[in-house]
Amino acid sequence: MSDPAGELPFFVYGTLRPGEPNHDAFLRGRTAAEEPARLKGALLYDGPGYPYATPGDGRIAGELVTAAPGAYGELLAVLDRLEDYFGPGHPRNLYERHRCEVRRLRDGATVPAWVYFAAPGVALGPLIDGGDWLTRPQRNPRGTPRRAPGAPRTP
Repeated sequence: MSDPAGELPFFVYGTLRPGEPNHDAFLRGRTAAEEPARLKGALLYDGPGYPYATPGDGRIAGELVTAAPGAYGELLAVLDRLEDYFGPGHPRNLYERHRCEVRRLRDGATVPAWVYFAAPGVALGPLIDGGDWLTRPQRNPRGTPRRAPGAPRTP
């Protein structure tokens, strides 16, 4: 569960997962724990080098990431910038941040976490069968780095 300060863990499902190109760049030194988890009630779509989650009748594989002590504010700001999240419903959002229930695999517990879903109007690629970014057939083994926060979007 979240701590008394209201700091929720993050559910990451794409390039922020361990072994993926954005993991070390954005999470290294900012996390206390990273553990396998599943998000029910969502679908995963391929995008331009990174995935998009949407609400739907499916399940997504990912990791539950807990901020290191004292690093929550920095981690929240870094992830919001990476995901082009400017605030609820902002017209420039690439993703919207939502509080969702996520199931930890180690003990089956359901915990609240932040999840970044595709913002309305984002062009989704093909559905990723099975909801696991790491097992998609078109996966580039070395990964495709996400563009730098604030860099222009490509159509």
